[in-house]
Order: sequence, then C-alpha cells, then structure tokens
Amino acid sequence: MTASPRQQSADPRPYHARAADQAATLIAAVGPGRFDDPTPCDEWDVRALLGHIVDATRRFARLGEGGAGTAMDAPAVPTGIPDDSAAWAEAYASARAGLTAAWADDALLDAAYTLPWGEVPGRAALSGLVLDTVTHTWDLAEALGGEHVRTLDPELAEYALAVAHRAVPAERRGGPTPFAPVREAPEGADAYGRLAAWLGREAG
Repeated sequence: MTASPRQQSADPRPYHARAADQAATLIAAVGPGRFDDPTPCDEWDVRALLGHIVDATRRFARLGEGGAGTAMDAPAVPTGIPDDSAAWAEAYASARAGLTAAWADDALLDAAYTLPWGEVPGRAALSGLVLDTVTHTWDLAEALGGEHVRTLDPELAEYALAVAHRAVPAERRGGPTPFAPVREAPEGADAYGRLAAWLGREAG
C-alpha cells in the first residue's frame, strides 16, 4: 500500500495531529531508568530523542508564528527537562499546542517558507514534520520494545514514506541530509520497516 495522490496533497495538519497523539502515548510510556537507553538513531539515547521531538515541534511552531517568508531557526534541543515521563509529556503537549495555534490559518499552507533544504510551501514544511514525528516515534517504540512497535498506526507510516520518497530521495544522502544510504527492507516488512529502511535505519 502506498499513499494516494490525495494523501500526498492533503492538508498535513490532521496527519500531524494523529502522529502527535501517537508520539504522546509513547512519551508517556517511557519508564524510570530508560532515558539512557539506545535508539535506532546513531548517538541518540532516549533522552536526546525526546529532546529532538519536542524541539522540532517548537521550531515548526515558531515557523508558523512568523507567517509567510519566515526562515526556520537553528535547532536548539531543549535542556533542563528532568528524566520523568510526565515532565516530557507536559513539554510535548505545550509544544504541540503552540504548533496547532500557529498553523490554524489555512492560508499558511500555501505560503512560502525557508527551510534548511530550500524554500517550500507551508504544507510541504508540515509534511516534513509529520515525517519527522512518525519516524522518531518508531525510533522510540523500538527503544522501548515490547508491544509498542506493533501498536503503531500503519497509515501514518504510509503517509510518511510517501513524503520521504519525495523529500529524501535515495541519491540525496550525507552532507546536509542527515540520513544514511537506503537499506533494503526485510522481506515482508511493514510500512514502518520500509520507512526505516528508506531512511537508512536497520529495520528488524
């Protein structure tokens, strides 16, 4: 199954809402002693991964708040959040609320924004955030193990994979593109496995 043309051109905000719901559930599931655990992201433990998820949401909120023509600011992963799932869940909920408010105006979807990889319309920028959120939620699910991976929404992975095929083509790896070369997905891999492989991660 692949995302349809309608999905690819659709308003990404409902997809982000679903992806954020899924991320919030996983963030709340991080137990004591798990923050130093490794993740599929090279050099990122669970703590750093959560920092990126919260920070990316905040940066995209600031992008929307700035209106048409705004350039994305440099990443600044948040610090000072204690190793407590409730504290991280609160930080993510606040960032998510800010994003929702910032992008409430439909006109922003077709306004131009400057991202590190070029100038894009708002809908493409937000589609990139959906890709980021879905991918890193899978990373977190893999780090936590158990039933978490099997409960992820497959339609979100299909949507994110369609975005990844357009935004992160196989030949654009290394340098400013923070993804390893495409891997071959295991036979019978689900949508998350294929998404992970496309982004250079090892999918079991």
